[in-house]
Parts: sequence; structure tokens; C-alpha cells
Amino acid sequence: MRPAWIRPIAERRALALSALALVCLVVGWTATRAAPANGHAIGLWPVGLATVGLIGVPRRLLAPAAVVLAAIAATSIAGGGRPVGVAVGYGLGVAADCVVVALLLTGAGRRSWRLRTDEDLARYLLAALAGGLVGGSAGALTSLVTGFGTPVIVALALGSSQLASQLVLPPLFADLPEHGAIAGPVERGLQWAFVLVVTPLVFLPRDLPSLTFLAIPVLAWGALRIRPREALAQLLAVLAFAVVTTSSDLGPYAAAPRDLGLATDVRGILLAAYAASCSLLVIPLLIRVGQHIEARRHAASERDTLDRIVRSTHGVAIIGTGPDGRITLFNPGAERLLGYTAAEVLGQRTEPLHPASEVGRLAEQLGVEADFSVVAARLMHPDMAGTEIDFVRRDGEVRTHSMTLSRVVDDRGLVVGHLSTSEDITERVRTQQALEEALERMREVDAVKDAFVSSVSHELRTPITSILGYLEMLTDGSFGPMLPDQEKAVGRIAGNSRRLLSLIDDLLVLSRLQGMGDLLAEPPPEVAPVEVGGPVATGCAVVAPAAEHAGIDLAVDLPAEAARVRVPPDLVERVVINLVGNAVKFTPSGGRVRVRVAPASSEDGVPGVRLEVEDTGIGIPADEVGLLFTRFFRSSLAQRQAIPGSGLGLSIIQGVLDRSGGRISVRSQVGEGSVFSVWWPAA
Repeated sequence: MRPAWIRPIAERRALALSALALVCLVVGWTATRAAPANGHAIGLWPVGLATVGLIGVPRRLLAPAAVVLAAIAATSIAGGGRPVGVAVGYGLGVAADCVVVALLLTGAGRRSWRLRTDEDLARYLLAALAGGLVGGSAGALTSLVTGFGTPVIVALALGSSQLASQLVLPPLFADLPEHGAIAGPVERGLQWAFVLVVTPLVFLPRDLPSLTFLAIPVLAWGALRIRPREALAQLLAVLAFAVVTTSSDLGPYAAAPRDLGLATDVRGILLAAYAASCSLLVIPLLIRVGQHIEARRHAASERDTLDRIVRSTHGVAIIGTGPDGRITLFNPGAERLLGYTAAEVLGQRTEPLHPASEVGRLAEQLGVEADFSVVAARLMHPDMAGTEIDFVRRDGEVRTHSMTLSRVVDDRGLVVGHLSTSEDITERVRTQQALEEALERMREVDAVKDAFVSSVSHELRTPITSILGYLEMLTDGSFGPMLPDQEKAVGRIAGNSRRLLSLIDDLLVLSRLQGMGDLLAEPPPEVAPVEVGGPVATGCAVVAPAAEHAGIDLAVDLPAEAARVRVPPDLVERVVINLVGNAVKFTPSGGRVRVRVAPASSEDGVPGVRLEVEDTGIGIPADEVGLLFTRFFRSSLAQRQAIPGSGLGLSIIQGVLDRSGGRISVRSQVGEGSVFSVWWPAA
């Protein structure tokens, strides 16, 4: 069951279609009655109105509606004085014409049709022509079957009249361009006066058919200046007068057949041709005017939007120029950033907005001729967007802008001007320069600091070595026996001295690495391939006493075959001592430290040698792994458990690896231990 709100709509549609059917019946009967009695045509039967009715009929009801239309047409034609058999044939032709046109106009299943664009117009003209051919063919076939008239004349009479009806009436019910009248009330009044005055004057004389075309300029005037439906109403008024006068046996179209000895039906053909000519002028014109007005509205809207954007952009200088390089646009952003008002610079050239030396500087930077136009042409390339260029403010201050320059091209591809957009980056440039200067000073300070640390470390190493020598002599009894408390004190002094000496050694290694620069990235000839097993064994032997003293199991697994790398052996030994020493230091008594060396390829397939140091120590928190190789960094667990250390060992390892093409990775779990993995490319 249909919803209640649908019923009123369906009832109104049924009422409208019934009224339209009644109008078609009456007008069709009148048109047939107005046709010459000795002719074979049916006048301008309102097939256009019938087509409008079929467009409003649901597709599922189109076939029954076509049958009803054929019956209405046949009834009106028979009532107008044509034989019944002829009326049936003509009625079927009318119905077929309307069905074809309705289907072509609503091909997508719509119940209305648009007449706004050139595509809509082409579809409409094609549909009207197809309908005229169908109607003319039905008339010729009817003439052949019934012997009523000459088939060719009947086909021309019916085809032309139905084509004219399809061209005149349906546009009144189409979705037309929506625009008001361009003409004012006085002009519109004059147009209607011309329609109502000129039309009788040109249709009443019977011997001058060409005068009838004087009404066409008036119709064109209306199509260009007034509302679309009002222009169609003027067209309908002119054609109505033409039909009435011709049907009343007045005017040139009624007299032409008699004067020229032609068939009576020729007057209907001439009238239909006139109606089609008027329609083919008015309808394309009003569509073109609608497109023009719509395009103008769209362009005005875009122009207003762009203007609002340009006017509201206060942080960007937007400067437009014509093809001659003279300023045509100077937005508020340009006024604020450059200090000029738009009135001061409009019509002026842009060269004074830049320092006199700027063109030369840019030309040298870009490698082009030192000419303003040449430099500007180079700046328009897409890769030059954001070029830094100096502008001169009105007060003489020079400011640096990041500028993008582009061409403005019309729809024909012609350059009609140029547009530059820029923002003031002076402070950013100055800040960057200050940062670069500060960075350079920091590098100088860092170099002085490194030199100082290296010098002091060298100076400290000699006396500390001497102190350790004397402590050994005291311990050996070279200066006589010591009391137990004295031995403990000397032992503490010796331990702290060795720790200080180890720290000095680390500082000297760091200084050496910084001095080497990138020498080890591509080893010089004197750095020969080194069998890595020897330095690894030596380094482990240095740490072995500390491991034994701490009760830690230290195992070393060296490869059976020689594994060679291009790294100085003392640096390999330093890496091993630091890694294994850390493993021993951070592993509780009873733990294990495993050192393994084996050939291994990197992730990208490069052959090399891998050194792994695995321990069962306290581990490293996950959020601190990324900081391990920072100078003087010590993990929170090491600090909490008061494990001594300088925090330089891993930074030394990172320095060695950076300069020898090596890599290091860490896997660690708090409370379970860590694995440090070092990889060097094979020699």
C-alpha cells in the first residue's frame, strides 16, 4: 500500500495529465479543422504538448499512455474531417513520434529534462528530428495504404508540422537556464510592442512572404535580453499569429500555393518551416545567454573569493604585474611588509623594490646574464620556488624575502602577466646566521678543549706512572717493611692511581680518534689487514685477572680460520678491553661472560667479522639503550649500585667503529644480562 503522502502527488499528476489530454484533443481537432479541406495534412497538431505529457508518465505506464494518446489523436483527426482509416494511421504516427522524443529526452529515466547546455540542445534537436521523421514516415505509410494524398507531400506535411511542434512547445516545460531579464521594464515593453505590432504588419501582406522574417530580429532581441520563458512566450505569440492568419486563408503562406500552382498542403509545410526557423534561432540564443550569465557569475564569484583571499593575506606580499612588468596588484600584505601603499606603486615597475646590487648577485648565483628580465625569467622556473631575494622597504631598510615568481596565462596559453608571492624571512635568516656563527665558535671551543684535555692527559700520565712505580717499590719492601695499615693505604693509593691512569688512557684514545678524522674510513696503505683473533685474545687476557678475582667465568671462542679486518690492532684490542671489562664490571660474582668471534655478513649482504660479548649481568633499562654511547653516560642501575666508571668506554668504541666502517648493536634485559655485537667489514 502506498504511503499517504504519495496519494495527493499521484492525484495531482493524474489530473494534470487528464487536462493535458483534453487540451491535445481540442487543439488537435481545431488544427485539423483549420487545415484546408482539400488538403491531406492535419495542421500543427500539438505533438509537443503530448510529448510533455508522456515525459511525466512513469516508464511502466508508457505503453498504455501511448495507446491512449494514439486514440486521442485519431479521435481529434477523425473529428476534424479526415477519414477514419487515415485518422488511425496519423494517430499511430503521432503516438510513435511522441514516444520516441520522450525516450530520447529522458534517456536516463528522468521525468523532466534539461535545456541548459549545448549537449542538452543537441539531444533535444536530435529527438525532435527523429520524431519528425517518425511522424512523416507514418504519414507516408498511411497515404500508401489508404490512397489518401501523395505519400511524399503527406510525409513532408506531417513530418514538418510535427517537427515544428516539437521545437516550439516542449521547451516551455523544460528545465531552462535560471536568470532574470537583462533588459529593464522599458526595454521589455518595447520588445512586446514590436512583437504585437511588427507581426501583424509582416503577416498580412499576401505577396511578400520574405517580410515575415522581419519578426526574427525581434525574437532574437528578446532571447538575448529577457528571461528564457518570456522569450519563448514571445516566440509562441508570433507563431500563434502566423497560424491564425494562415488558417484564416490570410497572409503569404496561405496565398503561396495558389499563386505558384502548388499543392494545398505546401502552405502547412511553409508555416512549419517558418516556425522551426524561429525556434532554432531563439532556443540556442537563450541557452547561450544562460551559459554566458552562469559563467560570468562563476567567474565573478571566483574573482571575489580570490580578491578576499588576497586582501585578507597580511603576512604574504602578493604583487601582480601586467605583461609589460608594471604593477597591477599590491595586496595589504605587500603594503605592510614593504611600507608602500598600493596607490604609490600601481603602474610602476618592480625594479625599484629591490637593491641595485640584487640583480647582479642573483645573476651570479644563478649563472645567467646580469639583466633584470633574464634573472626574472630564470626565477619563474618551478625549481626556483622559495628563492631568497632582498627587497627595499619604503624607509630604505633591506629585508630578505622567500619569493616565488610565476607567469599568469590565459585560456589561450598567452602570458598576460606575472605574480610574485613572498614572505619576510629576515629574522629567520639572521637567526640562522647567528646559529651558524655560534656553532662555529662551539667547534673552536671544542677543538681547544680537546687539545687541552689531550695535553693535560699527557702531562698527568707521566707523574701517575711514576707514582705507581714508587708504590710498587714500597709494596716490594724496597724501602723497608711496612705495617699492615700502611700496606692497606698503599693498596688503596695504587688502586685509585690505576683508575686515574685508565681514565687518562681513555681520554687519550678519544683525542687520538678525533685527530684521525676519516683516515680509517678508507684505510691508508700502512693499515694492513689484521687477523682479529690476536687482538681479541690479547684484550681478553688483560681483563682475565679482574674476572678471576671477581669470580666470573670468562670464556673466549675464536674462529678456526683467520678472520681479517682493516683496523689497527691496538684499536681492536681497545674495543675488546672496554666491552669485556664492562661485562665483567657489571656482572655479579658467579656470572658468565662469553666472547665469540666468527665470520658473518651484514644485513645488506657484505661479508665481515662479528665480535659478540655476552654477559649475565645487571642489564640496561630499555629507555637508556640509546644513550649508552654518549660521553660520560652511566646507566641508572650502575649509579644505584655505585659501580665505578667514567662513562667513556662505549663512546670510545663508537668512535673506533665510526672511523673503521664498523657497526655495533645492543640487546639487553634488566636482571638477565646484555649482548654487545660488533661487526667489521672483512679485509
